[in-house]
Amino acid sequence: MPLIGANGIELFYEEHGNPDHEAILLVMGLGAQMTLWPDEFVAALVARKFRVIRYDNRDIGLSQKMDGARAPGMIYQMLRKRIGWPARVPYTLSDMADDGIGLLDALGIARAHVVGASMGGMIAQLMAVNHGERLISLTSIMSTTGNPGLPQAEKEALNALTAPLAALDEDTVVEHTLNIGRNIGSPGFPPDPDEARARVLKNVRRSVYPEGLPRQLAAIIDDGCRRTRLARITTPTLVLHGEDDPLVKLEAGKDTAKHIPGARLVTIPGWGHDLPTELIGRLSDEIALHARAARAATP
Repeated sequence: MPLIGANGIELFYEEHGNPDHEAILLVMGLGAQMTLWPDEFVAALVARKFRVIRYDNRDIGLSQKMDGARAPGMIYQMLRKRIGWPARVPYTLSDMADDGIGLLDALGIARAHVVGASMGGMIAQLMAVNHGERLISLTSIMSTTGNPGLPQAEKEALNALTAPLAALDEDTVVEHTLNIGRNIGSPGFPPDPDEARARVLKNVRRSVYPEGLPRQLAAIIDDGCRRTRLARITTPTLVLHGEDDPLVKLEAGKDTAKHIPGARLVTIPGWGHDLPTELIGRLSDEIALHARAARAATP
């Protein structure tokens, strides 16, 4: 699949399904390649008659990297944010939302259903805030409003996600990634260890670029609380959240649904901060039902 120019950078993308069907744009999270949208999940949406587009965000996977750009230290940036002083960041979450809209432009897609997970949910929210006319529907998965008063991630989950890589050899990166999965994944739907290792190894062999994660994290911190902005969203919105998410707690999903007018919240027990195989059918059904209802309500 090709690189394509979007919002002044190059994004790597894939599309699946009938090009005559309505498009669903999948936006992945912090430091995560587009391949963390499982192939089975993509296939399930295609089977429900959607044209499915997934892409690597800037600074990850096979999309353009911001080599040499420096992100402010996390503690320094959070302190400045708390006292209302901006910290210079290489790019913002709104820039990343513009990337997704730029991809739709490049593909000639006037309007799409947008589905984002974790940081991708934040990006999708900002697409709806800043480019609402381009969205038929919004689905925010395991994401948040960014309100700092919400319950924070469990220490083990956050430490696993942000721990520096000890080395970049394949075995070390695989073990590092598997450890993240063990600490943020779904307690009710543990993966088969061999399947999990095979998926991780495939992703590692596709791309390893840890330098992008602190820059993406800086964009998240810089964006701050979106509650006021979310109140302006008019796009029909579905919020999906795990009841056992150790990274982005359930209260964050509830807060998201509360502050987007008319949003519908669906929570699932046993679900953590991943996309378990056992939930692919349920999640794709929820997204398809929401997308069709939004389309039917569109004048």
